[in-house]
Amino acid sequence: MAGRHGTTRDAPGPDGAGERRESAASDETGPGGGNARILIVDDHADNVIILRDRLVARGYATMEAHDGEEALRAVGGYDEPLPDGAVLPDLILLDVMLPRIDGFEVARRIKANRSLPFIPIIIQTALDTTEDMVVGLDAGADDYITKPINFAELEARIRSLLRIKSLQEEVERQKSELSAINDQLVRIARTDGLTGIDNRRRLEERLDETFEHSRRLGEPFACVMCDLDKFKSVNDDYGHQAGDAVLRQFAQLLREQAREIDRVGRYGGEEFMLILPGATVDAAVAFAERVRKAVDGRTFSFAGAVIRRTVSCGVAAWPHPGIADVAALVRAADDALYAAKAQGRNRVVRWDVLTTQQGGGGAAEPMADAPGSGRTADDVPFDLRTDDGEQRSSVSSGSHGPDRPASGGAVGGGLRTPGENRGAAA
Repeated sequence: MAGRHGTTRDAPGPDGAGERRESAASDETGPGGGNARILIVDDHADNVIILRDRLVARGYATMEAHDGEEALRAVGGYDEPLPDGAVLPDLILLDVMLPRIDGFEVARRIKANRSLPFIPIIIQTALDTTEDMVVGLDAGADDYITKPINFAELEARIRSLLRIKSLQEEVERQKSELSAINDQLVRIARTDGLTGIDNRRRLEERLDETFEHSRRLGEPFACVMCDLDKFKSVNDDYGHQAGDAVLRQFAQLLREQAREIDRVGRYGGEEFMLILPGATVDAAVAFAERVRKAVDGRTFSFAGAVIRRTVSCGVAAWPHPGIADVAALVRAADDALYAAKAQGRNRVVRWDVLTTQQGGGGAAEPMADAPGSGRTADDVPFDLRTDDGEQRSSVSSGSHGPDRPASGGAVGGGLRTPGENRGAAA
């Protein structure tokens, strides 16, 4: 059928049997056939009919557009939602000479739309100069065929591009699966498997991030260490599954008490850490006291049994002259926690006003208390009572751990060395 856009025809072979070969192949659907949808974009109705009939005979489904605007709407090229039930074409057979928007511009807009999947475009035109081909390919077309169209050649090009599309979709599917797996691995690496909150590794990352942010903006932030009192007896009396249930419920309580911007994590064993961005030491102490009261009024249940427990908390905050870095902040909060244990548990102790008894009955001595005291987190002694068998079990190693050599002058157990049992009945 001839027209101003050229002619679409079948190419006879040497024996003139082009039509017979088409009939013999009419039951074959090459790669992408059957369910593959081809959008025919041509303003000449006769050309559309010829292409549609040939493609349908090969097992393809067809869609039609008669100008550039219709073509763009068919693929959501105007950022308009597609009608309900509408589907994107798998390939576009695009004429160049179109009303309103020419084929080059249609191809350019479709390929520039990052929200669209890969849709192969074959440009068909009577313009057969090398310059015209270059313009079409630069516009984003994936292939180029000139009129009069040899349908056997066109069908081979369609099959080739649909194979490429199928391979690209498989690559995208695999990339999506790998991305999901990587995301899951990241979550596993940063999450405590028992409680579902941050693990020690992630807490250390968040501490570094928060410290740098606070130092850059001159904002305060606080660290609270919480430890369930006499937790070992839960495991001894009821079993480790009961202990796990208590830890999960305690973690949930901490999440409920924390603000959205706060970070909650399991630091090791029954010890938990909270990072409070923008919080002064007074605000952090008030928060820790709310946590203490919430635990004191809470019952923990498991396997038909109900128990009560208390919690001890240590609080430290930055800025403070005795806290130069993240490691010092963690040590300060941990030292305050041990002091809370030594003073009888079920209490909140702030590091900057920490006191202790010297020699079992002397006057109270300030410990790294006020600015100008000249004492740092590494200088604080403790009066720790005899170890009652409870021990911290770190769930992951890190660079900000509080363990360090014992400080001279400590009364009783002193500060712990790496691997040493916690003193003062954790």
